[in-house]
Amino acid sequence: MKRGAAVLAAVALLAGCAHYYHYRFPPSFAPPVGFVEEGVASWYGPGYHGNRTSNGEVYDQEALTAAHATFVFGTRVKVTLLSTRRSVVVRINDRFPNHKGRVIDVSKAAARAIGLIGPGTGRVRVEVVG
Repeated sequence: MKRGAAVLAAVALLAGCAHYYHYRFPPSFAPPVGFVEEGVASWYGPGYHGNRTSNGEVYDQEALTAAHATFVFGTRVKVTLLSTRRSVVVRINDRFPNHKGRVIDVSKAAARAIGLIGPGTGRVRVEVVG
Protein backbone atom coordinates (compact mmCIF):
# COMPACT_ATOMS: atom_id res chain seq x y z
CA MET A 1 0.00 0.00 0.00
CA LYS A 2 2.86 2.40 0.79
CA ARG A 3 4.33 1.85 -2.67
CA GLY A 4 1.03 2.87 -4.31
CA ALA A 5 0.88 6.03 -2.21
CA ALA A 6 4.48 6.89 -3.13
CA VAL A 7 3.74 6.45 -6.84
CA LEU A 8 0.62 8.58 -6.54
CA ALA A 9 2.58 11.31 -4.73
CA ALA A 10 5.31 11.25 -7.42
CA VAL A 11 2.72 11.57 -10.20
CA ALA A 12 1.04 14.49 -8.41
CA LEU A 13 4.41 16.19 -7.92
CA LEU A 14 5.34 15.80 -11.59
CA ALA A 15 1.94 17.06 -12.70
CA GLY A 16 2.41 20.10 -10.47
CA CYS A 17 5.83 20.80 -12.02
CA ALA A 18 4.42 20.55 -15.53
CA HIS A 19 1.73 23.09 -14.62
CA TYR A 20 4.40 25.45 -13.27
CA TYR A 21 6.02 25.70 -16.72
CA HIS A 22 2.74 26.08 -18.65
CA TYR A 23 2.52 29.51 -20.30
CA ARG A 24 -0.71 31.40 -19.63
CA PHE A 25 -1.73 33.66 -22.48
CA PRO A 26 -3.10 37.07 -21.54
CA PRO A 27 -6.78 37.63 -22.35
CA SER A 28 -7.45 38.30 -26.02
CA PHE A 29 -8.98 41.56 -27.16
CA ALA A 30 -10.47 43.01 -30.33
CA PRO A 31 -8.37 46.02 -31.25
CA PRO A 32 -10.14 48.82 -33.14
CA VAL A 33 -9.42 49.37 -36.83
CA GLY A 34 -6.48 51.75 -37.03
CA PHE A 35 -4.82 50.47 -33.85
CA VAL A 36 -1.03 50.49 -34.38
CA GLU A 37 1.86 48.89 -32.56
CA GLU A 38 5.54 48.69 -33.42
CA GLY A 39 8.10 46.15 -32.38
CA VAL A 40 10.02 43.11 -33.50
CA ALA A 41 8.51 40.44 -35.75
CA SER A 42 9.74 36.96 -36.52
CA TRP A 43 8.45 34.21 -38.79
CA TYR A 44 7.71 30.52 -38.48
CA GLY A 45 7.31 27.83 -41.08
CA PRO A 46 8.61 24.32 -41.78
CA GLY A 47 8.68 23.01 -38.21
CA TYR A 48 5.03 23.94 -37.68
CA HIS A 49 3.60 23.30 -41.17
CA GLY A 50 0.68 20.87 -40.95
CA ASN A 51 0.26 21.22 -37.17
CA ARG A 52 -2.80 22.75 -35.53
CA THR A 53 -2.78 26.45 -34.74
CA SER A 54 -4.22 27.81 -31.51
CA ASN A 55 -7.61 28.37 -33.16
CA GLY A 56 -7.72 24.76 -34.42
CA GLU A 57 -6.83 25.36 -38.08
CA VAL A 58 -4.08 23.39 -39.76
CA TYR A 59 -1.07 25.69 -40.13
CA ASP A 60 -0.13 26.38 -43.74
CA GLN A 61 3.21 28.19 -44.02
CA GLU A 62 2.17 29.41 -47.49
CA ALA A 63 -0.97 31.17 -46.21
CA LEU A 64 -0.92 34.82 -45.17
CA THR A 65 -1.47 34.28 -41.45
CA ALA A 66 0.21 35.23 -38.19
CA ALA A 67 0.39 34.59 -34.47
CA HIS A 68 -0.24 37.38 -31.97
CA ALA A 69 -0.22 37.21 -28.18
CA THR A 70 -3.53 39.02 -27.64
CA PHE A 71 -5.46 39.95 -30.81
CA VAL A 72 -8.65 37.92 -31.30
CA PHE A 73 -8.57 35.26 -33.98
CA GLY A 74 -9.68 36.58 -37.36
CA THR A 75 -8.23 40.06 -36.85
CA ARG A 76 -6.63 41.30 -40.08
CA VAL A 77 -3.49 43.37 -39.74
CA LYS A 78 -1.11 45.06 -42.15
CA VAL A 79 2.48 44.25 -41.23
CA THR A 80 5.15 46.59 -42.61
CA LEU A 81 8.82 45.68 -42.29
CA LEU A 82 10.38 49.07 -41.54
CA SER A 83 13.73 48.29 -43.18
CA THR A 84 12.15 47.43 -46.56
CA ARG A 85 8.89 49.45 -46.31
CA ARG A 86 7.13 46.38 -47.77
CA SER A 87 3.74 45.43 -46.33
CA VAL A 88 1.47 42.41 -46.26
CA VAL A 89 -2.01 41.87 -44.79
CA VAL A 90 -2.31 38.76 -42.61
CA ARG A 91 -5.07 37.14 -40.56
CA ILE A 92 -4.42 36.27 -36.92
CA ASN A 93 -5.04 32.55 -36.39
CA ASP A 94 -2.45 31.56 -33.81
CA ARG A 95 -0.93 32.53 -30.45
CA PHE A 96 2.63 32.67 -29.22
CA PRO A 97 4.16 33.41 -25.83
CA ASN A 98 5.19 37.05 -25.80
CA HIS A 99 8.31 36.37 -23.73
CA LYS A 100 10.86 37.42 -26.32
CA GLY A 101 9.55 40.94 -26.77
CA ARG A 102 8.12 40.25 -30.21
CA VAL A 103 4.82 41.75 -31.31
CA ILE A 104 3.93 39.27 -34.08
CA ASP A 105 5.07 36.01 -35.62
CA VAL A 106 4.18 35.80 -39.33
CA SER A 107 3.93 32.82 -41.66
CA LYS A 108 6.73 31.99 -44.09
CA ALA A 109 4.69 33.38 -47.03
CA ALA A 110 4.11 36.67 -45.20
CA ALA A 111 7.80 36.87 -44.28
CA ARG A 112 8.75 36.30 -47.91
CA ALA A 113 6.37 39.06 -49.03
CA ILE A 114 8.00 41.70 -46.82
CA GLY A 115 11.62 40.52 -46.99
CA LEU A 116 11.86 39.00 -43.51
CA ILE A 117 13.05 35.49 -44.51
CA GLY A 118 16.78 36.32 -44.62
CA PRO A 119 17.16 38.29 -41.42
CA GLY A 120 14.62 36.17 -39.51
CA THR A 121 13.53 39.06 -37.33
CA GLY A 122 12.97 42.73 -37.96
CA ARG A 123 11.30 45.85 -36.69
CA VAL A 124 7.70 46.16 -37.95
CA ARG A 125 4.64 48.35 -37.79
CA VAL A 126 1.41 46.39 -37.23
CA GLU A 127 -1.83 48.18 -38.12
CA VAL A 128 -5.27 46.68 -37.61
CA VAL A 129 -7.25 46.83 -40.87
CA GLY A 130 -10.24 44.67 -40.06
